[in-house]
Amino acid sequence: MNVLYILIGLALLVVGGEYLVRASVGLSFKLRLSRMVIGLTVVSFATSAPELLVSVNAALDGFSDISLGNVIGSNIANIGLVLGITAIIAPLAIDREFYKYNWPVMMFLSVALYFLLKSGGVLDQIEGGLLCILLIVYLYFLIRKSRRSHSIAPAEEVDDRLATVSSFKIFIWLLIGGVALWGGSELLVKGAVNLAITLGITERVIAVTMIAVGTSVPELAASVIAALKKEKAISLGNLIGSNIFNIASVLGITALIQPIAVKSEAILNSDIFWMLGFAGILIPLAFLPKKFELGRYKGIIIFLAYVFFVGSAFLE
Repeated sequence: MNVLYILIGLALLVVGGEYLVRASVGLSFKLRLSRMVIGLTVVSFATSAPELLVSVNAALDGFSDISLGNVIGSNIANIGLVLGITAIIAPLAIDREFYKYNWPVMMFLSVALYFLLKSGGVLDQIEGGLLCILLIVYLYFLIRKSRRSHSIAPAEEVDDRLATVSSFKIFIWLLIGGVALWGGSELLVKGAVNLAITLGITERVIAVTMIAVGTSVPELAASVIAALKKEKAISLGNLIGSNIFNIASVLGITALIQPIAVKSEAILNSDIFWMLGFAGILIPLAFLPKKFELGRYKGIIIFLAYVFFVGSAFLE
């Protein structure tokens, strides 16, 4: 029954997230926001909604290890699982923006998160506010840089057909998305906690593995389908951006609502170092032959490292 709760919860999160993205984009068009701004901000926030609801719900219920494990595990899965499998199927190009801009921001926030958690064993409201401010600064420079370079890439995922959607349909989508996300997060947290108790493992292990993989399934599915169709699979920048949003917005907003305490030492002694390791290895992989490309062999290395991480989490 607990596994069923988890599966239904994940399904509701996927459905809720999809409807929330549609509604948010449609509403943004109504507010006359540009496609670029919608792509860089609205879509990014909406796609982080499942992780946010799970983290807030878990923190409010007193399961802060799920809040932290969800984000840290998702960041690891985005690189180890999604990026690894996609690179195995089709080579992934690395642009210069990755190591000049996106990667340093991701690494800064990842290291900052470690020291914030290490300093007091809790991510409090002031620190959560600081993460949110850093996200606003990041978005400001991102939008300004995109306008200067006349880049439309981040906005390509915005569906122009949503510009003509009626206000009533947007309201229905928001309602469906909100209810599905809330219900999904409730079932997921309940199922994860009960499963951990049944199996005799910690909530943190369930969070960094099952929950993290579950919230990464939409990205993985979209990337694999695109790669199999020989289309442009995923932008490395999009995955890095997702990791930035997970730390700055999901943990930042969650901490503003409810301070997040570190209950499991393994989060600081193991999981967060895995997250830093997966992020850090991208730079040498980017410059090793073949330069500026993540091909099959590099993808296999990343994926096998992820499998090892998941196995070690259950064996601890």
